[in-house]
Amino acid sequence: MSLRPVYKIVIAPDAKTMGQAAGAEAAVSIKQAIAEKGGAYIILATGTSQFATLNRLIAEPGIDWSKVVMFHLDEYIGIPATHNASFRKYLQERFINKIAPLRATYLIDGENDPLAECKRLNEVIAQLPVDLALVGIGENGHLAFNDPPADFIKTDPYIVVELDTVCRMQQLGEGWFNTLEDVPKQAISMSVQQIMKAKQIICSVPDSRKAMAVMNSLDGPVTSLSPASILQQHSNCSFYLDKDSAKLLSATTLAAATNIG
Repeated sequence: MSLRPVYKIVIAPDAKTMGQAAGAEAAVSIKQAIAEKGGAYIILATGTSQFATLNRLIAEPGIDWSKVVMFHLDEYIGIPATHNASFRKYLQERFINKIAPLRATYLIDGENDPLAECKRLNEVIAQLPVDLALVGIGENGHLAFNDPPADFIKTDPYIVVELDTVCRMQQLGEGWFNTLEDVPKQAISMSVQQIMKAKQIICSVPDSRKAMAVMNSLDGPVTSLSPASILQQHSNCSFYLDKDSAKLLSATTLAAATNIG
């Protein structure tokens, strides 16, 4: 009989408490990397699921941000950095502008040749050991913008992907766009294999909208039809949930979780 993969699950009463706990763990990880090797390489996610996590992280005292290199997970193809839905804009306003200058920042430019942009980023990140990746799970179970059925094989760090209707409806529902037609159909996304290379992964997933995806990711089999399920195979992954996103989990999984707040 095979053993269930081991990972940490933390369940909070609400999204704010969840994010504060996730951000606190992220801060410890970054400080540890700096202490052990003089610097940290991190990947940041965006979206509503990351609001509280990033707020907690930027409030952490004692992080020497000048020793941190940041990448981000994904960006739409064809929208400017001034667009309300731009993840570059999101990170600039919610993270970069609120901390001391980073050693380096690698933001995805989706306005020009996407294949050339992937090549530019791939040449950089392929040489670096990523210490920490902050990620979320989409309503369709996607990891970054790797919608189902996700490519679990491709090793290129950044790839061009097609966005499915469920993914695009989520972006509309969260208020980033006015109509479904406004939501781009393609994006540049960090690949599943590149995300899995991170030494540590912190996955923050609030809201009942994500409950089915969370259940499939944690209780179901590892499958490209539920892309975030691959996180079960990571050796150091923490899942931070709120009571709403955790409500469909099995009794066995809930019994293994830590409840806070």
